[in-house]
Amino acid sequence: MKVLLLEDDLDLGNGVRIALADQGLEVVWLRRLDSALTALDDPSYDMVLLDLGLPDGDGLELLAHLRQERSNLPVLILSARDALSDRLRGLDEGADDYLVKPFALAELLSRVRALARRSYGLVEDGTVNLRGLSLHEGMRWAAVDGQPVELSRCEFELLALLLKRIGRVVTRRALEESVLPGGLNNESNALDVHISNLRRKIGPGYVRTVRGVGYVIDAQAGEPG
Repeated sequence: MKVLLLEDDLDLGNGVRIALADQGLEVVWLRRLDSALTALDDPSYDMVLLDLGLPDGDGLELLAHLRQERSNLPVLILSARDALSDRLRGLDEGADDYLVKPFALAELLSRVRALARRSYGLVEDGTVNLRGLSLHEGMRWAAVDGQPVELSRCEFELLALLLKRIGRVVTRRALEESVLPGGLNNESNALDVHISNLRRKIGPGYVRTVRGVGYVIDAQAGEPG
């Protein structure tokens, strides 16, 4: 899971970064609002840990931007603003959770795990579960209704990437660059072939095509294809 940490305090930011990395998370640590706004053009982030008091603005500005552009991206506010009105404002404006500084790193890690479970269906052993579809990336296995599904490397990585972005469209370009051997190849229909094979193996109702953009796995069952 890839996390954007926006925190201007050097000691706290470095401590949080190390704690998250020790849990196997990929962490990008930034200290300024303008840097975060640019970074979040990258669709690969799975969660944002957001300080509010930043040198170049208020973190609530970034939160408002996210809720307009990427409404499903989980956001956990980390702030010294401990008044009830501040906490309520952060949650009302779209944050998924609010943790008051100073905090114990153990509590932060617990909040991150809980938010990942709520947002992506992750359970404690690293398995993703969604509507009968299960996947464990570390052990490289997948199952539908408890029955193992044999997937090729490309099929497995496509499924893993889409499941980590539940409810968010992943562009064709991002899928090709991340999964296909040799990266991006606009002259090939390899991605379409792998998606077709993946759908055949896991069944209908999971991978939805967004015409002209890419693919998505919706949290709730919808129209097939």
